[in-house]
Amino acid sequence: MSTVAVTRFIEADAVDVWCLLTDLPGRAARLTAAGPIEVLTPGPFGPGTAWREERAQPDGRTLTEEFLVVETSAPHRLVLCSSGAGVDYRITWSLRQVRRRRRGCTAVTVTHEAVPTAPYGRVVALLLGHLAARAVEVALRRDLADLAVAAGAGSVEAA
Repeated sequence: MSTVAVTRFIEADAVDVWCLLTDLPGRAARLTAAGPIEVLTPGPFGPGTAWREERAQPDGRTLTEEFLVVETSAPHRLVLCSSGAGVDYRITWSLRQVRRRRRGCTAVTVTHEAVPTAPYGRVVALLLGHLAARAVEVALRRDLADLAVAAGAGSVEAA
């Protein structure tokens, strides 16, 4: 299993960050790597909500991914899953209200776990795991930076 975690402090209230994070119709406009979003389930955002989105890759190609919400605890925790070729992904967004420089802000941590589900997934993870983890980290940092911009406030990258 491969795990990548990235944290960023966003100078906005956790409720506001949560609203941005869970607003699927506005997602493509906020995230520079996200393309068109297709919501696959009716109703309010919550466990069982599914969507498909295109994501720009560093090499210029696009990848279509499907996400399913498996757990929510507004405005603190959002867990998504996504299946790939030979691997299942679990993406956990954790939001924690903190005080920083005498102002309130939200510490947002995104944890991306990849679990091989097929023999070739294990082989690929063994051979290319480090490169894949680096690409995931770059993508997570970009999404967090985009979220900070959308929150309309400056933010500080965690060490």
